[in-house]
Amino acid sequence: MTTQNQTIHSGQFRGFRVWWYRWRFHLSVLAILIPLCFVPRYLKDQALFSGDLGLGVHDLGVKKLGPWEVHMAEFNDLPPRRDGTAGFVKTFSVSLCESCRNEVRAVYLRIGKPRSLRTAGAIGFGSVYNMQIGVLIPRDTPPDAQLWLTAEGWDGSMHSTSFPLAEASAATMKWLGHR
Repeated sequence: MTTQNQTIHSGQFRGFRVWWYRWRFHLSVLAILIPLCFVPRYLKDQALFSGDLGLGVHDLGVKKLGPWEVHMAEFNDLPPRRDGTAGFVKTFSVSLCESCRNEVRAVYLRIGKPRSLRTAGAIGFGSVYNMQIGVLIPRDTPPDAQLWLTAEGWDGSMHSTSFPLAEASAATMKWLGHR
């Protein structure tokens, strides 16, 4: 009786083994095809990060900061992302003009007018050709909020300009409306 039970169980196991050998080929094809679906998005992101698509997806044009000019863009058209306990952050890109690349020490961006250089906002990092600035978006940001762009020169001079957040990022305004 035990030999008959062992034969039945081994026959069931053999059936599973045949099924597995047949279907593991199909599963391996899926393991190759599923990542291929994400390749176009990956290539687009790599072109954006390398600067081949410009500074970003939404060009904000040239902003005048005293004697200097900077070219700005919204890096991506996504809503602000959560950055841990800091809150929500939106990324912008900045490129300095040819004549001011050796004169500008730092570029800052924030929502609301800065009271001093200590509160100038998030600092731009990266090369002078493509700086990234992650701006903190407070929960109580009003719909008519202004983005303030501040540049600090090597000689200690500071120049600022402002423009509406709605002009800079429609995705952020939509996100604020849903909150």
